[in-house]
Formats: sequence, structure tokens, C-alpha cells
Amino acid sequence: MMKINPSTGWRAAHRLILLAALVVASLLDRPAGAAQGAPACKPEKFKIAIDAGHTSEATGTTSARGVPEHEYNLQLAKQIERTLVDGGFSRTTLITVQGLGRAQLIKRAERANALGVNLFLSIHHNDVQNFYHAKWTYNGTAHHFSDRFSGYSLFVSRENRHYENSLVFAKLLGAALTGHGMRYSPHHAEAIPGEGRQLLDRQVGVYLYDQLVVLKSTEAPAVLLEAGIIVNRVEELVLSSPEGRVSISAAVLEAVNQFCSQQQRP
Repeated sequence: MMKINPSTGWRAAHRLILLAALVVASLLDRPAGAAQGAPACKPEKFKIAIDAGHTSEATGTTSARGVPEHEYNLQLAKQIERTLVDGGFSRTTLITVQGLGRAQLIKRAERANALGVNLFLSIHHNDVQNFYHAKWTYNGTAHHFSDRFSGYSLFVSRENRHYENSLVFAKLLGAALTGHGMRYSPHHAEAIPGEGRQLLDRQVGVYLYDQLVVLKSTEAPAVLLEAGIIVNRVEELVLSSPEGRVSISAAVLEAVNQFCSQQQRP
């Protein structure tokens, strides 16, 4: 058996204790996140485009209470813009356009590309297929509704040059929305005419939709958010409330902060 000199052993142990103390002290002296090599986001350098879907001429779907989708899109997009600016993302731009058809879709992407944004988020509200619709009367007027489905949906396109990063942000946003008590709607994955979308993430509701013009034509990571289903009579009340818009906007800010940190990492 090897004999250990007590004096030598004590000195070696003492050196190890000093070394451990120095390591701990250096870690405590680092800024938050430094130990993981994840720098904090610099929001003032991160450009975001928030696209309010549809136009006053092409208003999108109509809610269970007769409100054009474009109105809901614009209200939520403005709230998201305010939340991001208040959160330090001062280079956030709200995109709205006029017109009909494909031309107004191209304008959105062109405007975002001219701004050189780091992220593009298009805001919409959802409908279901017509055979799910029923009729009811609200304020003396007949409207279509369907309470069968509820929840948000997220879409990305493989035609986008930054598809992988688009998918990363979509998953972050889905996780943030879920963390705020929301859930996604599975109806876009149904094997029925007009749906059948590939569900890329079954945990947070990310779908593949390659031909969405605003996603495939934007030269930055791009995601389309259907915030909820406005033909659902209960969900429409949530989506039309200030509290509902604030909750969605807070989830967007959380996801953007995480995505910004990842994108700015050396």
C-alpha cells in the first residue's frame, strides 16, 4: 500500500479547496445566463414586422356576431405592437395594406423585406369549414357560427428561405401561448376537403402550409398566427376582450425574447 505524507496530502487538499473557491467566485461574478453561454437579447437591434391580416376591401371571415375578421386582426396586431415596443423592441413595425387578392399579399412581404426585418408575424383569426356552420340570431340578425372547435393555430412554409428558424419561432410561440392557458385547435389536420394540413408539432399546434404568400415571400423567419376561432361564440368573446388580446400579446413577447436571444448568439 502507498504511504501518503500527511503534510503533502494536506497541502494538496488545501490547493483543491482554493481552486474550487475561485471557480465558484468566478461563476457568481458572471452576469445572468453567462454560465450557459446564452447572451441576453438586445431588443433595440431586433426588427420585427407585425402584419395585420386582410384589408378593408377583403375582410376575411365573419365572426359569429357579424364582425369582419380584419377588425379583430388589426386590434390584436396593434396590441402586440404596443407590447413589443414597451418590452424594448422599439424597431417593431405594424404592416397594413389596402387592396384585394394576391397583390395585397405581395405588398406585405415587400414592405417587410424593405425594412430588413429579423422576424415576420402575420396575425389572423380563424374559421371552420362550411359544413360545420349552423345559424343563430344575434341582435336581430342571422349569423353563421360553429362551437365545435376552439383554439389558436400556427403556420410555417418550407418555401421560406428561413424555414428552420420559422419553425423554431413557431414552436416558441406555441409553447408561450400554451403557458398562458391557451390551446391549439386540431381541426386543420382533419382529413376533409379544405383541411388535411400536416401537423409538425402536436404539442403546441404548428402546421405546414407551404403556399401561404406572406410566409414564402418574406426574406426573414415568418409565422402566421390564427389567434382563435371567431365563429365560436364563446371564443369570440375572449378574443374580442382587452384581457384576451393582452394575454396573447404577452405570449408573443415571451417567444420573441427567446427567439431574439437565440438569433443574436454568436
